Amino acid sequence: MRFIVTDRLVLRNVEAADAEVMYDYRNNDLCARFQRGQTIDLGGIKELIEKRKDDKLTVGGNSLLAIALKESGEMIGEIVVMPNDGAITLGYTISYRHHRKGYAYEALHALTEKLHAEYPDWDFICFTDRENVASMELLKKLGYEYMGYAPKITSQVFGKWVKPDAAEEIAKATQK
Repeated sequence: MRFIVTDRLVLRNVEAADAEVMYDYRNNDLCARFQRGQTIDLGGIKELIEKRKDDKLTVGGNSLLAIALKESGEMIGEIVVMPNDGAITLGYTISYRHHRKGYAYEALHALTEKLHAEYPDWDFICFTDRENVASMELLKKLGYEYMGYAPKITSQVFGKWVKPDAAEEIAKATQK
C-alpha cells in the first residue's frame, strides 16, 4: 500500500523485494553505527518484512514504511512509526547510497504533516545518538526542538507539537 507520494518519493509498505537493500544498508557502518536493536541478518530481515508487509499507518500499532524512489520504486530507506500513549515516535534510516540528497527531509516532512493532520493532539518525539549530528540537524530543520539528553536510553530527545505536560515529563526524564 502507498501511504504518501511526494515529488521524488513514495512511502509504502515494505515488500519481499526490499530485503537485499535493507540488508545492504543495515550492515553498512555509515547506517548501522547509530542504529540499535535492528535485525541485520538476511533471514531475519526477510521475516521482518513478511511480518510487517501489511502494516497500516495508524496509531493502533507500530508501522514499518519503506522509503522508495518514485521513478524506479527502489527502496532507499525506512521509517518506523511507533505510537504509544499519546506520542508518536519516529525512527528512520536512509541507505548510505542516498545520503545528503534531501530524501530523509522529504519523507519525514510529508509523514509528520500527514500524521499531525490526522492526530493533532499527539506529541511527536524522536531520539538520536549524541554523535549523530546529521540526524540532529535534520530534526531541527523539520521543526523539532531539542528537549534534553535522556541518560537512561543514552539519547538526545527532540519533540514537535509536544504538549506542556508531556514536555515537563520529558524534561524530568532528561535530568536524571
